[in-house]
Amino acid sequence: MKNILVIHGPNLGLLGEREIKIYGEIGLPQINQMIEQKAKELNLKVKIKQSNSEGEIVSFIGEEKKWMNALIINPAAYTHTSIAIRDAIVSVKVPTIEVHLSNIYKREEFRHKSLIVGVCVGQICGFGVQSYLLALEAANNILIRLVEKNH
Repeated sequence: MKNILVIHGPNLGLLGEREIKIYGEIGLPQINQMIEQKAKELNLKVKIKQSNSEGEIVSFIGEEKKWMNALIINPAAYTHTSIAIRDAIVSVKVPTIEVHLSNIYKREEFRHKSLIVGVCVGQICGFGVQSYLLALEAANNILIRLVEKNH
């Protein structure tokens, strides 16, 4: 089984209620349900966590390092500020994909700089909920290639 940890960062628990024009009307429970369904289709096992706390996100990453084979993370506002989350990702040494619902490059200038993406395999942004589903497909493909490479 391929194990994927999905982390939603700050304020994502308010999806469906906040800034509808940017983030859409779908709430986090529905997004999680879509992630779980897609994971099932791809024969992936997922754990999904959300926190508004930088330290808690760092703890999630460290606590799941032995379980997860890949990480999908939407660091939200911490994308632009968190060296701690970046360092946690480096420490666990698993393929990581940064995800955003909105296209951060079409938004305010300060959102154009990600401290996280440099330690990720890639970044998917601007596709709404589909960003997470595309990240699951990408993580699955990465893990398949790793298995093939090691055999």
